[in-house]
Amino acid sequence: MKGLIAKKVGMTQVFDENGNLTPVTVIQVEPNTVIATKTKEKHGYDAVVLGLDDMKESKVNKAYKGQFSENVSPKKILKEFRDFESEKEVAVGDQIGLELFEKTSFLDVTATSKGKGFQGVMKRWGFHGGRASHGSKFHREAGGTGNCTTPGHSMKNIKMAGRMGSERVTVQNLKIVKIDPELKVLLVRGAVPGNKKSTLIIKSAVKK
Repeated sequence: MKGLIAKKVGMTQVFDENGNLTPVTVIQVEPNTVIATKTKEKHGYDAVVLGLDDMKESKVNKAYKGQFSENVSPKKILKEFRDFESEKEVAVGDQIGLELFEKTSFLDVTATSKGKGFQGVMKRWGFHGGRASHGSKFHREAGGTGNCTTPGHSMKNIKMAGRMGSERVTVQNLKIVKIDPELKVLLVRGAVPGNKKSTLIIKSAVKK
């Protein structure tokens, strides 16, 4: 498993050699710092903890600072990657960047999707609703949600209005279109979840 912490920049489009247009998402990948390493002998499994974005000294308490070694400044974002793969062995304090994905073609991207607030059944679940014509009296509603006298209530897990979005979402098998080491950006085909500047977890694709 190869993985890094990154930031979403936004979407754009690029043309290939044949003139075909491809919509892409621009992902900023700053070097991740190795915070800790875990081994099967000591912790029961192999893993690497990566960190991104330095914190102000005034914002760090002793309990949080205790998990960082002396040569590593406290980071805002921490993520543990199990069974981490790298061409060379990593140690605490090392920097890992885009070079990790040089031989990778497809990625899985995980993030928190955009929050949509409280939505009705048509937007949230794709219900068709009733006729839009005059006199229908049934337009954008859910319709019946329960049975008759028995059991006399709506059953669990019925699709109804409620809060939409702001969930952990993973998009799989996104093709890497281009890697730019100078700008420290990665272009992947298609869209990824989250707002601009949101934190992403990018990993080598599980299925491809």
